[in-house]
Amino acid sequence: MHIANIANLGVKELRSLLRDPLMMVLISFAFTVAVYTAATAMPETLNRTPIDIVDEDQSALSARIASAFYPPYFISPVLTTLQDMDRRMDAGLTTFSLDIPPNFQRDVLAGRSPDIQLNVDATRMSQAFTGGGYVQAIVAGEVAAFVQRYRGNAAAPVDLTLRARFNPTLSKGWFGAINEVINNVTMLSIILTGAALIREREHGTIEHLLVMPVTPFEIMAGKIWAMGLVVLCATAFALIAVVQGLLAVPVHGSVALFLTGAALHLFAMTSMGIFLATMTRSMPQFALLVILVILPLEMLSGGATPRESMPQLVQTIMLAAPTTHYVTLAQAILFRGAGLDVVWPQFVAIAAIGTALFGLALLRFRQAISEMG
Repeated sequence: MHIANIANLGVKELRSLLRDPLMMVLISFAFTVAVYTAATAMPETLNRTPIDIVDEDQSALSARIASAFYPPYFISPVLTTLQDMDRRMDAGLTTFSLDIPPNFQRDVLAGRSPDIQLNVDATRMSQAFTGGGYVQAIVAGEVAAFVQRYRGNAAAPVDLTLRARFNPTLSKGWFGAINEVINNVTMLSIILTGAALIREREHGTIEHLLVMPVTPFEIMAGKIWAMGLVVLCATAFALIAVVQGLLAVPVHGSVALFLTGAALHLFAMTSMGIFLATMTRSMPQFALLVILVILPLEMLSGGATPRESMPQLVQTIMLAAPTTHYVTLAQAILFRGAGLDVVWPQFVAIAAIGTALFGLALLRFRQAISEMG
């Protein structure tokens, strides 16, 4: 009887979700367009960066420097004047403005150290942070090659051989696509279950459930398996059709093992979604609370930056969050091809945390129902 009630309540949740077009659009967007955008829009350090050059020298060396900036790192330089240089940067038309002074080639050949002015639009942080170093290296290389009459590098005393594992092309798109899938699993699992509970409260259907021969456990379990199944199916579609198919990102590990870990993570996060929903009275309150919860979970779990670079106190506290263990197992399986013998500690940790969250959410759910009665 309990299993039949849970199954019927879950089917009711699925039907209710199908009648909510905004939620369906959110799910579709999160696991298709958002994943594709995260992979293709992530800058590769510098990518088609606009640069202006003011050539006051009009020499062979200045022309050589101007021709050294080309795609994909830079857009072909725009040769401008001193009068237009500041105007173009103020208008946001360029990120870098390089001013080559008069008599630059003559001073270089005479052994002097002339200065070149580089103006940087620092509001474009992703490009300005590393772009200055790129410009300096390009200019220094062209000047050295011009003075030496040939292009060459001094032999280093030690030869460092680099071998990139798991991502030999160092493509950030691989990381961006899979990391977006991981983050969206966390976000959608909380939002869907919490919204389902608040929607019933706002529509008054929760009172109908209370007069039926069902228990709070059955109501909660029905919401968890239904919303978890939706997110799990969307995750499998995103991983197979979008990540592996459309974006051609190789997945080194077992997709089935990853989806098993995702199912455990969904159990924990849907329980958290119900707990958060019982703490609020309306959908706007729930949305604000979700923002406060999701941002730390995603930023401090190791998905955006390695946990080892965080303070030790933060690392210790985040061990209580299921997202920390989920990100670890997901990256180990999908990036490095790890098996169950490697990630079983994360599976155990997520199961334990999920059980604790389920019990806490059930206790809070029963209290909320008793207050309504």
